[in-house]
Amino acid sequence: MTKFTAVKSTLALAAILALGACSLTPDYKRPDAPVASDWPQAPSPAASAASSASSAANATELPWSTYFPDARLQGLIRKSLENNRDLRVAVLNIEQVRAQYQVTRADQLPTLNASITGTRQPSTVAPYPVTTTAQGGVTITAFELDLFGRLRAMSAAASAQLLATEEARKSAHISLVAAVANTYYAIWADRWQLALAEQTLQARQGSMKLQQLKFDNGVLNELDLRSTQSVLEAARISRAQAQRQLAQDTNALNLLLGETAPADLLPPAPVLPTASAMEDPQAVSALVRDALWPGLSELPVGLPSEALLKRPDIAQAEQELVSANANIGAARANMFPRISLTASAGVVSDSLSGLFSDGRSAWSFSPGVVLPIFDTGRNLALIDSAKVKREIAVAQYEKALQSAFREVADALVARSSFADQAQAQQNQTDAEAARLRLATLRYSSGVASQLDLLDAQRSLFASQQALISAQLARQQAHITLYKALGGGWTPPEPTSVR
Repeated sequence: MTKFTAVKSTLALAAILALGACSLTPDYKRPDAPVASDWPQAPSPAASAASSASSAANATELPWSTYFPDARLQGLIRKSLENNRDLRVAVLNIEQVRAQYQVTRADQLPTLNASITGTRQPSTVAPYPVTTTAQGGVTITAFELDLFGRLRAMSAAASAQLLATEEARKSAHISLVAAVANTYYAIWADRWQLALAEQTLQARQGSMKLQQLKFDNGVLNELDLRSTQSVLEAARISRAQAQRQLAQDTNALNLLLGETAPADLLPPAPVLPTASAMEDPQAVSALVRDALWPGLSELPVGLPSEALLKRPDIAQAEQELVSANANIGAARANMFPRISLTASAGVVSDSLSGLFSDGRSAWSFSPGVVLPIFDTGRNLALIDSAKVKREIAVAQYEKALQSAFREVADALVARSSFADQAQAQQNQTDAEAARLRLATLRYSSGVASQLDLLDAQRSLFASQQALISAQLARQQAHITLYKALGGGWTPPEPTSVR
């Protein structure tokens, strides 16, 4: 009977160890991408040629310092990466989660502690002498033998959370680069709008003085005078709007940088032609083509499955899913026995002073086993909760893919349509400039009324404003596509976190 009992115990121990070698965590499989196999908007011919070229790099491999050739913008981006508070918080979040991961990993190994304890109490036997006991050594307290992978699963979940936090930092980095670039070009456009408004205001002030003089001498009627005054005030309104927008965009840039933007890194001051030269269609075309911001390169887009999976926010969502999947294994392990060990080794003496001189060797070994029998369904509920959380993570991962797909698709449409819009707006501005030149000749010859001339002036000014806005939108559409494709991340140089 004793032999049979020993064999049964050995088999039971072998079964426990074999079961412990099997992971209770479900095998992870990346969900299928719930998006179309191609973009709804075909890339431009230049982008298609770049995609087919074997040497073409995708957006994630194109550093922002290469994509943005402007030295001023590069300087602003560097300052933002050094000082931006949101990015600093993202970096510190990584350090916090890394520390939590180290705590989780430490639970897989025993913890050794040095301890010295002493007791002094009366004996329970007459004449009840007072006895002293002192003990010192090293102890291991409640070390869990991870036979069923509970601690390993928790460690895997914490590791995935750490990776997700690192991907979140990359997303913050990319968003910051794009935000600085967008704000930089917005300030550039604001300066052009302000310069155009001031030039128009000066020209209309001169015209108002001349019209006032004619009215005072009875040559001009009040209707024409008030019409001239109206276009003058419209120019003054446009100048105030441009000043306000420039100040607000500058404040936004300062917030992104974490400091006041240096004047030498702001967009260059615009140099407009004279008012008479602005009425020449060729001069306006040259203004937009040569004097505004430099063009950005076309980006190879590739297939959705290739482009989207390289985005850090998609990688973050997937790591959240991996963490939720690992938590199922930890919840399942709660259904099995939990074996813990408490042990100590050292010396014991009748006095504290003689503990290390004449103390006797002492040790203790206390294994413990906890087997769930009846918990009113708590562990089963924890498993169900972990499974539901995994399904939530799957849905969030799929939603992240769908949102990213839409961002890229919208950016492709915007890049194409804003390029067409900017070209059409330039053609309209050329036509309005030619119209103003002809209206001026007709007014000087007495063929056209002043109202025709004022209408032509208003139309040209509005078209010039719209042209600057269209060029800004075209530029920002390129930046948005670069961001949507995951471009803008570069590993930072190792520095101490302030």
